[in-house]
Amino acid sequence: MQNQRTVFVCHGTGCLSSRSGAVYDALKAEAKRLRLDVTIDFTGCHGFCEKGGIVVVEPEGIFYSHVQAEDVPEIVSSHLRDGKPVERLFYIDPATGKAVPYYREINFYKKQQRLILRNCGRINPEKIDHYIDAGGYRSLKKALLEMTPIQVIEEVKKSGLRGRGGAGFPTGRKWEFGYNVCADKKYVICNADEGDPGAFMDRSVLEADPQAAIEGLIIAGYAIGANDGYVYIRAEYPLAVKRVYTAIQQAKERGFLGKNIFGSGFDFEIHMKEGAGAFVCGEETALIASIESLRGMPRPRPPYPAQSGLFGKPTTINNVKTLASVPVVIDRGADWYAGIGSEKSKGTTVIALSGKIINSGLVEVPMGTSLSTIIFDIGGGIPDRRRLKAVQTGGPSGGCIPARFPDTQVDYETLSLMGSIMGSGGMVVMDDTTCMVEVARYFLTFTQAESCGKCVPCRLGTKQMLEILTRITRGKGQEGDIETLYDIARTVKECSLCGLGQTCPNPVLSTLNYFKEEYEAHIKKRVCPADQCRALKRKEKN
Repeated sequence: MQNQRTVFVCHGTGCLSSRSGAVYDALKAEAKRLRLDVTIDFTGCHGFCEKGGIVVVEPEGIFYSHVQAEDVPEIVSSHLRDGKPVERLFYIDPATGKAVPYYREINFYKKQQRLILRNCGRINPEKIDHYIDAGGYRSLKKALLEMTPIQVIEEVKKSGLRGRGGAGFPTGRKWEFGYNVCADKKYVICNADEGDPGAFMDRSVLEADPQAAIEGLIIAGYAIGANDGYVYIRAEYPLAVKRVYTAIQQAKERGFLGKNIFGSGFDFEIHMKEGAGAFVCGEETALIASIESLRGMPRPRPPYPAQSGLFGKPTTINNVKTLASVPVVIDRGADWYAGIGSEKSKGTTVIALSGKIINSGLVEVPMGTSLSTIIFDIGGGIPDRRRLKAVQTGGPSGGCIPARFPDTQVDYETLSLMGSIMGSGGMVVMDDTTCMVEVARYFLTFTQAESCGKCVPCRLGTKQMLEILTRITRGKGQEGDIETLYDIARTVKECSLCGLGQTCPNPVLSTLNYFKEEYEAHIKKRVCPADQCRALKRKEKN
């Protein structure tokens, strides 16, 4: 067994910031010094960054957390040489207090269903052979040699796959629009401009499994009849940028990109465009403008990008997670994929779980999974024995769902009914020490700063709402503020040009709807019920 061991050190951005690079170097040096026949390699992100640096020893699947270079001599001598794993570095289950040695037995992972994150933490993202050994490019070969573009589109439509970037538009229908437009040139774009604060799903996929998104992009190009694709990625993700560049180069060398792929007669090239990190560039028309070296601002539609997009040509845009799902759909079939999820939201979703939660990180679950399953079974619950107060889903433009709805399903339809959105998958957990007025002010601070200012409702409406919320949290709320917030929020939501303006009032509206008594306490009694607003009186203790 000793000769077959491979030690994988996480080299995602989170673990590298915990000095996993030094752990990797120390493991190589120590294994060499003891002349052990083991392979030391690295992976991308496991999605459990708070436990970094993470080291996994295969084939046993021993999972070590919080590993530092100083721990390496003991790992090498005790585990790799003598066969005795180092128990003090095991994950500790927060519910039982017991050490859990195996990756597969940790609830955070065991209760997930990983399709989009299927290779994250499992392969070296800089070695295309690892991706191929895991089944990579099997779907592209099947699509090009066994299916027509229409058959690919029908398969994706039948699967029920919807855009994972936030809008949830059916992917197959979007591809069908692109296919049906006659033009001498078409484009497909991978939208990797992940701008939600606290969200890192797309970044992790591109750092850990970049070939999955590339394979999906090539299949998308084949389906609509495009021979050129772009990956639009924010420059603030240097490691993801580096690995996508590497992945594209390796795909070219293997013949998955370029001329006559698999002898099919289909040609495809991928270009990279690094964005400057504007939140609004996640919107399709703003993203297209940025690729064209124009200011990233949305424009009115129609025409839609499928009619007139990049450089005036028909263009289809999909999110990283959507494209990473496509090879799974083609490989395992639409019926299998459609069997996962809820009635109208199929497949899985990746959530960036954060806030007042014991286990924060990336969680992939079937659509329709309840909030309580995600928060308590996977996330381990609320720390310090505090009570759950609310959950904000969908990033800074999402609404806050109170704790009295623990069985709320995480899917497009249910979250919309609750006044929130799926968004790109952000989920912030709040305990009973959270001030909901301050939460609304906090998220609006972000969206107001990121408003491009092109349309009046968003430019002025977000500013006015922020001024009122700030005044309330400083103890200067006025009679009529609540009614004014309702009026402005509804106007911004209904009249803004793009999705940023249309969704940014959600935190305000949802907290007004579910936590109105907190607003009234701030304005009428000059009290913050959560004792968080310093300018207000503290809540009276019983």
